[in-house]
Amino acid sequence: MTDVESSDSDRGRLYVVGIGPGLPDTMTQRAQEVISSADCVIASNLYQAFLREDGTLPATESATDSGEGTVVVRSDGTRQTIVRSSMGRQVELAREAFERVRDGQTVAHVSGGDPNVYGKSDLIYLMAEEEDAYDVPITVIPGVTAALGGAANLGAPLSNDFCTVSLSDKWRGWDEIEEKLRAAAISGFVIVLYNCWRNYQRAIGILREERADHVPVGIFNDAGRGAAGRNVDGETHTITTLGAATDHDEEVGGMGTSILVGTDETTVWENDHRTHLYTPRGGRDVEDF
Repeated sequence: MTDVESSDSDRGRLYVVGIGPGLPDTMTQRAQEVISSADCVIASNLYQAFLREDGTLPATESATDSGEGTVVVRSDGTRQTIVRSSMGRQVELAREAFERVRDGQTVAHVSGGDPNVYGKSDLIYLMAEEEDAYDVPITVIPGVTAALGGAANLGAPLSNDFCTVSLSDKWRGWDEIEEKLRAAAISGFVIVLYNCWRNYQRAIGILREERADHVPVGIFNDAGRGAAGRNVDGETHTITTLGAATDHDEEVGGMGTSILVGTDETTVWENDHRTHLYTPRGGRDVEDF
């Protein structure tokens, strides 16, 4: 694979590729091109299945196990190695990616959503620092993160200032998470919560101390995935209020759930087809345009 960013013909390049929800029509053309032409693709089983739907990854009928991954033959006769990614192997996989690049391979390390939004890009840079991998070219390919995909399903709730907050306390304590939630609520941001399966009730309780109960809230699962996601009911979204948000435990299904908390300006609007949310930018009226 050739790339305008390549500076050393003897080296490959490591791409950290965001594939959004993962379905073919939700990826950028750039992401598809990088993945389909890479010498090695590192991706979870779920993302591999998504990427085979339109041939971004080749079918596995002719696949062989090399001991270091599954080798598949593309339609043009070239070979591509597919390595399964899993949560417990990220450090090992980063090291493997560096070595493959040093051997001249182009590697696509696949991340759901956007690699910079609670994805894999920071680990790659941390590992590059730890492993002295200054010789490895790294490029990040953006993707549609859940906040954007879910907001599009709801309408236009992010048209004013917004922020995202992860509720995962794996690397930071709740004191820090609470401080961020309060600051975001007081500052008037529309807030999108990630990792909602971890203490979302606690987060909602904190936000209710700083924001009125009537503000609209959107709960969405597997944004952009239709019926193909982890949630047994497929892609769903629910519109409720901050005061009633914790009454929707059944809609908070796991890692694919995000919660959007609006502001006093966020409006519930219905047309002949469905209910929407929108947040006007700066409280503008039509005449302002």
